[in-house]
Amino acid sequence: MNITFIIIFLVVFVCFAGFSLLALRQLEKSKNNKALSIIRGQSVGDTRVKNDKDAGNKRRDEIARKLKQQNQTDSKKVSLDIRLKRAGLNIRPLHFWLASVLSMVLCVGIALLAKFPPIAIILLGVTGLLGIPRYVLRWKTNRRQKKFLKDFADALEAMVRLLKAGMPVTEAIKMAGQEFEGPMGEEMLLMYESQRVGMSLPEAAAMGARRMPIPEMQMFATGMAIQQQTGASLSEVLMNLASVIRARFKLKRKIQALSSEAKASAMIIGALPFLVGFGMFFLNPEYAMLLLTHPTGKFWMTASAVWMGIGIFVMKAMINFKI
Repeated sequence: MNITFIIIFLVVFVCFAGFSLLALRQLEKSKNNKALSIIRGQSVGDTRVKNDKDAGNKRRDEIARKLKQQNQTDSKKVSLDIRLKRAGLNIRPLHFWLASVLSMVLCVGIALLAKFPPIAIILLGVTGLLGIPRYVLRWKTNRRQKKFLKDFADALEAMVRLLKAGMPVTEAIKMAGQEFEGPMGEEMLLMYESQRVGMSLPEAAAMGARRMPIPEMQMFATGMAIQQQTGASLSEVLMNLASVIRARFKLKRKIQALSSEAKASAMIIGALPFLVGFGMFFLNPEYAMLLLTHPTGKFWMTASAVWMGIGIFVMKAMINFKI
């Protein structure tokens, strides 16, 4: 009797424990499915959340598609006229080529006066024609973009205040162009004038992004296009964009501060051979002039200049952090 009772008790206990484990596993599985559904935006019985999630995904996909199209457009070959506008130069491409030819003549003249070998003269002529003018153009473009980005967040916040006050978007752009000087005012006024002559606002913003090819301006143009298609709150979009620009600007300044030691070291290393060379010319001119008068000295002088230039560009690429 006692043995039979013990066996029945054990069977009932095992069955109860098995059912309990199965129930716990089902409960845990349902919790995991519910958590995954919440993460995916597919909460059970909540179709509104699912629709909002789908709408958010579609909006993000639309923004990504617009930015991809803009990047593909900017990655295509850009004409010289657009490059001059990006640098803020109000000259024609013909004037640029005339300045390039003048630079070539000056470089060749300096090489002839220094009695460089023919190969060095040809290389200096090509550098004067194609290298120096394009480097100056790129330098002016980068400086103009930095000035534009410095005022862009303030301009967007000013536009947001004007929009919240009830002013139309075009008038807000015009006011921003009048209040700010430099590249910011020029681009905003060009955008406003393009819209006045019949171009739509998204197209004018896209042209502005083509003249100012920075990610922040491309996001601004994309936001304008999506706002016209979906009717979203433009003030909220511009405020978020201003916050992103300030965060990126803060991160760039932090990186500049952290990399200042490496930049100083690179500048010292790059300037040291030139300083030593000038010192040798002043201390012992007869000994140093052999580098400019003897054929072997000219060869090694040219080779040293080439390798020194390559080293400077390599060091610049190593300490130039892009965000």
